[in-house]
Amino acid sequence: MALIALAADKGSPGVTTAAVALAAVWPRRVLLAETDPAGGDLVYRSAAAHGGPLNPNTGMLSIAATARRGLVPDQLWDHVQPLSGGLEVLVGLGIAEQAAGLAGLWPTLGHAFASLADSPHAAADVIADCGRISGDTPALDLFPHASLVLLLSRTEPESLARVRDRAAALAGKLHGGPRGAASLANPVIGVVLIADTGTAGKLASQVNDMLVHAQTGARVLGTIADDPAGAEQLAGRRRGRLDKSLLIRSARKVAADIHQQYGAAWAASAQANQAQQGPSQAHHAQQAPGQAHHAQQAPSQAQHAQQGPNVPHQQTPHVPHQQAGHTQGHAGAGT
Repeated sequence: MALIALAADKGSPGVTTAAVALAAVWPRRVLLAETDPAGGDLVYRSAAAHGGPLNPNTGMLSIAATARRGLVPDQLWDHVQPLSGGLEVLVGLGIAEQAAGLAGLWPTLGHAFASLADSPHAAADVIADCGRISGDTPALDLFPHASLVLLLSRTEPESLARVRDRAAALAGKLHGGPRGAASLANPVIGVVLIADTGTAGKLASQVNDMLVHAQTGARVLGTIADDPAGAEQLAGRRRGRLDKSLLIRSARKVAADIHQQYGAAWAASAQANQAQQGPSQAHHAQQAPGQAHHAQQAPSQAQHAQQGPNVPHQQTPHVPHQQAGHTQGHAGAGT
């Protein structure tokens, strides 16, 4: 279906927490990619499916060498690790200095992420955690390949002003200029507010009006609960019914609303691309043995999801899935 890129302008509104929460309840198989050039967090916060630590050398760091020789979308799975709980992740860089190894490769990664939905072997959407963005961050090169760019913001006045200005700047870069709500272009630029549930609805309406009035080309697509306790549960650091947390319940609604609004169009686009690329996909299938391996693994992953992921000290949310291998997981709160 799609590449969905999550980012923030400044501060720590909870991009990683929101990305993991959305991935955990996404209605299709999904790959969570830590694409923050400043470095990822999951390797420090989350356990691998085997109970030990995640391998920091398998993920964005290892994919750099592969991408320089050309990258078939299904090759992404060769660099993926499952979290304890089953969520499939592409672990981010360890430190910002390692981003030099990806210089010039961000557009290639963006194309591979976007094309993974068209794979006839192991199709998946990609949710990319891009962290904080500025005018010169290389992660911006992913955005032209995305179907949806989600800007996260808290609700303090200065945060809302920043997300408005960032949305306008992105519209100029991606769409060629400001646009009103009636002429939204691709990629769609959406805003997700991190808000108290008691005021979320009213705030969302007011912020949406502000975005339209400023002709940013963006709209508010939902709110995720400001729920520190839920974030701790998602990180595996606190006991509780995660599926009952405000964080997961609100993330589930955002994911469902996005899928309802855009899912049919994204699916139609993916089917059209598969039809056009059929012969070349078959050629790549003969050259990339890892694709068949991951396709064969999918039923066992689906069975794992049905039995319930092994997340310590918590009960995780049920994850609806339409394709074998759609799983769920956990990670820490923070950026």
